[in-house]
Amino acid sequence: MKLLRYGAPGREKPGILDSSGAIRDLSGVVGDIAGDSLLPESLARLARLDLSTLPAVPSGERIGPCVGRIGKFICIGLNYADHAAESNLPVPSEPVVFNKWLSAVVGPNDDVRIPRGSKKTDWEVELGVVIGKGGAYIDEADAMSHVAGYCVINDVSEREYQIERGGTWDKGKGCDTFGPIGPWLVTADEVPDPHKLPLWLEVDGKRYQNGNTSTMIFKVGEIVSYLSRFMSLQPGDVISTGTPPGVGMGQKPEAVYLRAGQIMRLGIEGLGEQRQRTVDA
Repeated sequence: MKLLRYGAPGREKPGILDSSGAIRDLSGVVGDIAGDSLLPESLARLARLDLSTLPAVPSGERIGPCVGRIGKFICIGLNYADHAAESNLPVPSEPVVFNKWLSAVVGPNDDVRIPRGSKKTDWEVELGVVIGKGGAYIDEADAMSHVAGYCVINDVSEREYQIERGGTWDKGKGCDTFGPIGPWLVTADEVPDPHKLPLWLEVDGKRYQNGNTSTMIFKVGEIVSYLSRFMSLQPGDVISTGTPPGVGMGQKPEAVYLRAGQIMRLGIEGLGEQRQRTVDA
């Protein structure tokens, strides 16, 4: 299934994509694509629906973040060895963990606002993992059963704030609009192997990132199990699993950063595409 949320910011309704690519309204079935509606039994109930009986949503509706009421937005850094190299950082022996603030979450095609005074706003296409069944101290052998599905994430990052301004990475990762999510939450049954997915990103038509999740250092099950040692995971938590090489910071002979008026396009095979315009905050 491809689940989504549509409508004005803050007033999104739940939806599902039918076989023709049209959006069907799920408001009469679930309150939101969030929380308990992502539990395995809830997803199984949605899978049994006859989508032709659901109201069709008019075309042109804004697509919002594919998960509502997110509890935690957890990110994994340096999870591709070649990205660590372009960042001039060692390959980590354990997952590097940081957070995005929930005020960063926006829809997949919403504007990305460059912070006032920023000179180093950067891009990162990433595979997103959405938790369905919660838990703590999850065994790695059972971890994949806790995954509701997958989505595209742009882990927008301000490198000066992240690296040069002291403190943790969070400062440069959680600015408003720095977390576009979606367009769809693709349920795990439609993604037989999340470690064989091409992912890419372009800025103004130039392709900078062109990778594959097969080169991730820490795989999805390992990440879910690892995080659950430090915090309980709950339905609707979102994990961003790291980016392949090609970020602006790593460009040679000199770094390339975003400015207002540009267009980012990014996608992951089978999970959809995003398109954002950059604007000044």
